Amino acid sequence: MIPKECKRLAEVDFPIAVVSKHAAREKSIRHGHPSTLHLWWARRPLASCRAMLLGLLLPDPCDPQCPGDFREKARELLPKVQGNVGPKDEDLRKALLYFIGESSNWDHSSDRTFLEVGRGLVKAAHPEETPLVVDPFAGGGSIPLEALRLGCEAFASDLNPVACLILKVMLEDIPRHGPELAEELRKVGKEIKKAAEKELAEFYPSDPDGSRPMAYLWARTVRCEAPNCGAEIPLVRSFWLCKKASRKRALRPIVDSAWAAQRGRPAQGQVSRQGTPTTALRFEIFEPKSDEEVPPGTVTRAKATCLCCGTVLSPERVRAQLTVQRGGGDVIFDKKGNRNGGARLMAVVTLKPVEQGRNYRLPTALDYDAVRKAQIKLLEIASTPLPNSLSRVPDEPLPWQHGHRSIGSPRVYGMQNWGDYFTERQKLSLELIREILQRAINETQGMAPRIELLVLTISKLIELACANCRWEPVAECPRSIFTRHDLPATWDFAEGVCISESSGSFSQVLDNMVSNLKTIGSNWAAGQIQIADACDLPLPTHSAKLLFTDPPYYDAVAYADLSDFFFVWLKRFLPSHPLLHDPFDPFNPLVPKKEELTVTTVSSRDGVPKTKEFFERGMTQAFAEGKRILWEDGMGCVVFAHKTTEGWEALLNAMLQARWVITASWPVTTEMGHRFNARDVAALAASVHIICRPRPEEAAVGDWGSVLRELPERVGDWIERLQSEGIRGADLVFACIGPALEIFSRYSKVETAEGREVKLAEFLEKVWEVVGRTALEQILGTAEAKARNGLAGALEEDARLTALFLWTLQSTNGEGKRQK
Repeated sequence: MIPKECKRLAEVDFPIAVVSKHAAREKSIRHGHPSTLHLWWARRPLASCRAMLLGLLLPDPCDPQCPGDFREKARELLPKVQGNVGPKDEDLRKALLYFIGESSNWDHSSDRTFLEVGRGLVKAAHPEETPLVVDPFAGGGSIPLEALRLGCEAFASDLNPVACLILKVMLEDIPRHGPELAEELRKVGKEIKKAAEKELAEFYPSDPDGSRPMAYLWARTVRCEAPNCGAEIPLVRSFWLCKKASRKRALRPIVDSAWAAQRGRPAQGQVSRQGTPTTALRFEIFEPKSDEEVPPGTVTRAKATCLCCGTVLSPERVRAQLTVQRGGGDVIFDKKGNRNGGARLMAVVTLKPVEQGRNYRLPTALDYDAVRKAQIKLLEIASTPLPNSLSRVPDEPLPWQHGHRSIGSPRVYGMQNWGDYFTERQKLSLELIREILQRAINETQGMAPRIELLVLTISKLIELACANCRWEPVAECPRSIFTRHDLPATWDFAEGVCISESSGSFSQVLDNMVSNLKTIGSNWAAGQIQIADACDLPLPTHSAKLLFTDPPYYDAVAYADLSDFFFVWLKRFLPSHPLLHDPFDPFNPLVPKKEELTVTTVSSRDGVPKTKEFFERGMTQAFAEGKRILWEDGMGCVVFAHKTTEGWEALLNAMLQARWVITASWPVTTEMGHRFNARDVAALAASVHIICRPRPEEAAVGDWGSVLRELPERVGDWIERLQSEGIRGADLVFACIGPALEIFSRYSKVETAEGREVKLAEFLEKVWEVVGRTALEQILGTAEAKARNGLAGALEEDARLTALFLWTLQSTNGEGKRQK
């Protein structure tokens, strides 16, 4: 048993650079990674979770309180994956840190020897009782999964039903049912696929030459409002179809010459069944010899340019016209079945029976006829609700609030409910697949694990089967709607064919899921999963050894809003599932939002926006709950990666008010610097892992003067250490919070000589000041300059902040490398 006074490895040292390298690399791994089971936002890399868990669970062999039995067992185990360990305790510490770094390598994640050594070390450190690891914000499940793989017990809870379904499949179903789940999924999935092909064939017809469609490329449209024009403007971001070096294809608009000369207005509604205004505009597919031959798109920043007369339609008018169309994702037909507005089919991507590669053709009347048939069929079946009174297609309202801005992109463009994110043919396809799935459930008993996996597979299809997926001209496939932590409204979009055999189809998603299940494995014990509020955990007092969690990042990710995209379909696929509901409000048709600890969501248009105080109050209660469930010698680790002082102050205030002492902090690079999401979201590339312990009730009162005297040296030493590990820029700045808080948080409170209590905000101002001075010293040429003339200390706050800004720019380029 580790004495509670004994320091853990993560409190004294950690292989930052090695773990960062493996964590960042893991973000590019798709095949066989547990994250492939289903999308979840801001999921922690397994590498950093596994390494940090080892650091938290293993004692420091250099600490006098470290049990001798652990040292002996560690020296026995470590040579299995590295060379012999030296005789000194320092040698053993280095060997353990080396093992932690190497175990974070994805190539070793399923290696039997590495797992045996890791589990053996944890068992040696905790011989009397298997440690329980608790994650009350479990999300995608990286932390509890790695806890189980290291031989711990794990309790994973989340407020979000979608997260809990993912957790149940990954942490319960897979380890309990093992490798045979993959084959069972393949078997039942093939039956669903066969039935879907039969029922949906008429809505995705093959061409006369036998070619089968694999995607339809659409553009939303508006009308030019210039006098004497009125031409249709397809809203196209790019006219590229294929950008492969050996085979380039693009669309080229052709304006009727007589129209261009006369600029006359066409008769109202005169649009051919092929979607081309009868006198104004058509397209052709060509092979560009250079990029310059491809015309620019028609829409930029919501401004639409008419291809016929050159008039630019303002964003306000574009939005107004799309609002009338409820987002403009569907085709509008007249009573005779002719298209007279709405989405315009720009091209069809097909696969020929005897040829490799994609082929592109212009739309025909038959393509629009199939869409019209789908609309009629959907209208027919949607008139009858489901047995549980739900509508057959989602009619739940879109959220009113998203971050500090309205989710508004969809609402501004007329999309009012979740069904508006899908074309009517897509909604029909998903509803018919739901019916096929329900028949399979009714006909077969004991299918629960397979059905849950199958539903996650269908849910993965949904992110590729909506009217906001862009066409990727290099890979030649539809791209997931979630290219960032947002729900965008796109101008042009790719409609995949769910019954095809290629990207965007159920068959492709199913094959990927089966393949990934086989690679993921199931060599871990089952965990405990529960939908729960982190502020009220269903666990006994003093039941856990470790609280390790990655809480919401203030306003960086609107988890509840985003997950509704999946939830509205999941609850139709599994209408009686115990996890797929709001346990706190039976009248809420969506995932819980009022209780979510972010400042991104409100419950209605007239709801009160969440504030910093709400976030801080809720986090304080959550950390107090975490402290309650811990053993006396328990520890905590909180991951945070927000890049605003406001977010950090709210989190840290909550930790201090809940009476935690910060004992270490380690910034681990967990994101790729070039990620698309990095440009728009308030998240760092490095996730700061804050190590903490419950503060003793008898903690002393700190002296403000002593704290200020200790701060510069502590921060300065830490900056040098982080720079040696390759941490730069803003990541380094916020990583300095941890060691600074080590000084401040160990006291019950800090007072000035006059007896005034110093609040966290005042202390953080001093932290930024010290970091700014250190930055300036480095810019001026190290501390000797300060020693000679005291210039750094004499500069005003604005000058220090400017120096800090310049320093971060000098320290970091776009790839996180040191600038020369």
